[in-house]
Amino acid sequence: MPELPDVEGFRRVVADHGTGRRITSVRVDDPQVLRGVDPEKLAGTLTGLSLGEPERHGKWLAVPLSGDPVLLLHFGMTGAMVWDDGTSPAHAHDRVTFVLPDGELRFRDMRKLRGIWLAADRPDADRLLAPLGPDALTVGREEFASAVRTRRRVKATLMDQSALAGLGNLLTDEICWRAGVHPRRSGDDLSEEELATLHRAMRRVLRGAIPTGRVPGRRTWLTGRREDPDPTCPRCGTRLSRGRVAGRTTVWCPRCQPEPPPRRGNGPRRSTAR
Repeated sequence: MPELPDVEGFRRVVADHGTGRRITSVRVDDPQVLRGVDPEKLAGTLTGLSLGEPERHGKWLAVPLSGDPVLLLHFGMTGAMVWDDGTSPAHAHDRVTFVLPDGELRFRDMRKLRGIWLAADRPDADRLLAPLGPDALTVGREEFASAVRTRRRVKATLMDQSALAGLGNLLTDEICWRAGVHPRRSGDDLSEEELATLHRAMRRVLRGAIPTGRVPGRRTWLTGRREDPDPTCPRCGTRLSRGRVAGRTTVWCPRCQPEPPPRRGNGPRRSTAR
């Protein structure tokens, strides 16, 4: 699933190949990825307009156009923005193609779980993005701590896009492992020092992943070991544990990330965050 580093990579594709260029035509090969707009309106509105500097918030990409419209893209589990000079044949999963004078920006998505929105103007785009929490790459320590310091499990909060925008399953596991925090810990059990450590770990992970444009599979990272037949911790060599947290397959090191003690009373509230 594309997470913040992937979408930042897609932002750079649009910035490098689209910013300042005019859309000569729009080809919609699969209208199922369009949200709230039909193919004719999308093509009719965008043709002749120039692409502005794209902006990313969490897993969303916003591309302003000359005039008022703003293109909003969410890549779901399998989406991508791909540049082609126009000489390669269309891919089977190319859903919408934005034709430019010197090539094509192709919205490619196998599973079509999210897609493309067209906002009338910036205030309309802001309304669509309003449910999102602060961006994980830029959020400050105090705002981060405020979001995490709840009775919910840490992993559930980190993955909840309304609390913090941009993190998915792989990154949250990586961040918790780097910080030595069990993903089932409750946020209100974390000390100020642990919250600060978790915030630093998140910033290091994102800064290390963004240059690659994806979640790295480095052997020094948890993400590079979790799919091994017999996965071990990159830090201490302990066999990794696997379970489900917040409805997602979760991997952690039982030595580096000790299991939290049982809570008294009713325990942590269950989260429905995905």
